[in-house]
Amino acid sequence: MQLPLHQVDAFADAVFAGNPAAVVPLERWLPDTLMQAIAAENNLAETAFTVPAGDAWELRWFTPAVEVDLCGHATLAAAWVLANRVAPGRPTYRFLTRRAGELTVDVEGDLLTLDFPARPAVPATPHPGLATALGAVPRAVLRAGANLLAVFETAEEVIALAPRFADLPGPEGLSVIATAPGRDGVDFVSRYFAPALGIDEDPVTGSAHCTLVPYWAARLGRDRLEARQVSRRGGALSCRLAGDRVRMTGRVAPYLEGRITVPDG
Repeated sequence: MQLPLHQVDAFADAVFAGNPAAVVPLERWLPDTLMQAIAAENNLAETAFTVPAGDAWELRWFTPAVEVDLCGHATLAAAWVLANRVAPGRPTYRFLTRRAGELTVDVEGDLLTLDFPARPAVPATPHPGLATALGAVPRAVLRAGANLLAVFETAEEVIALAPRFADLPGPEGLSVIATAPGRDGVDFVSRYFAPALGIDEDPVTGSAHCTLVPYWAARLGRDRLEARQVSRRGGALSCRLAGDRVRMTGRVAPYLEGRITVPDG
């Protein structure tokens, strides 16, 4: 069986930046084991699978190791593929997900805007060994679901982090968002570490901004924020807190189109 596959760089103005994602448009769902095997073979942070559902699409995301409940950059990628290759001409693309509810992506020229649920963090007891694993002591630690939010004083501290991934972040398998105030027109910076999900460091993480945007909106007293994820590849997001939703705008750069050959599902 052959399937179409698209690889694009999300939250990027050009290829080789942002976060690469694979998108596999399907007519019907494949067995979970086969989709997981495809994601492992792609070896990207996420592979998104879509299936038509009336005037919307069902959407699922897989890392090379597990299925995840929410992924921003691969949703942006899926919307770009639908808008440019599968079903062009719509101003909005609706996605039905199993654990994150309905998500939408608005398309205006080359700008795509995600509408995601906000996931505010609450103060948490510092996780044992977190500072040692990160290689620096955060000024504050909060938690939102399976993510710890480690807040630092400066962008330079976040950029300089060299985590010991084997020690992050203990037996609970939590992921870690590291953040600090930005500079030069950027309101805040971040990095995202998720070794328990099979991703030591994610280049640009839309879902992490569901927590970052509420935190920084409250701290800075503004609902519109410019963000930059300061991974090696890096990526920029224009964000807005809209009640209990987070809107994130970015661009997508196409990289690869082809077909994959897999066992019949």
